[in-house]
Amino acid sequence: MFDLEGIDHVALSVRDVERSAHWYIEVLGFERRHDGMWNDVPTFIGKGATAIALFPPRDNSEPTARSAKIDMLHLAFRANRKNFLAAQKELKRRGIKFEFQDHEISHSIYFRDPDGHELEITTYELDV
Repeated sequence: MFDLEGIDHVALSVRDVERSAHWYIEVLGFERRHDGMWNDVPTFIGKGATAIALFPPRDNSEPTARSAKIDMLHLAFRANRKNFLAAQKELKRRGIKFEFQDHEISHSIYFRDPDGHELEITTYELDV
């Protein structure tokens, strides 16, 4: 058997790569990675050990395009309690609507990026 260190990146298809990169940088504090590589396709952004590769939409006529569409349900980021609360305050300040859910073992907020991808910020530090 072998050990994996974790997820390297998640690849997202977005309508406007630059707009999405800017949104993740401004709203979630991500930074650009591998800038200028591969003619910016994909454009990598990341924070800590988490990275997202932003791709323009695929042309469905390409032979390599998948015929059946399977969507990602959501992308979840972990935060400590202090930053979980700060994220809610910042999203409110920016007018970004979110939904709070109590999962008993964790608390989460759900919201969407400019392309409608559902994002989650979750904390396992519950204020009891």
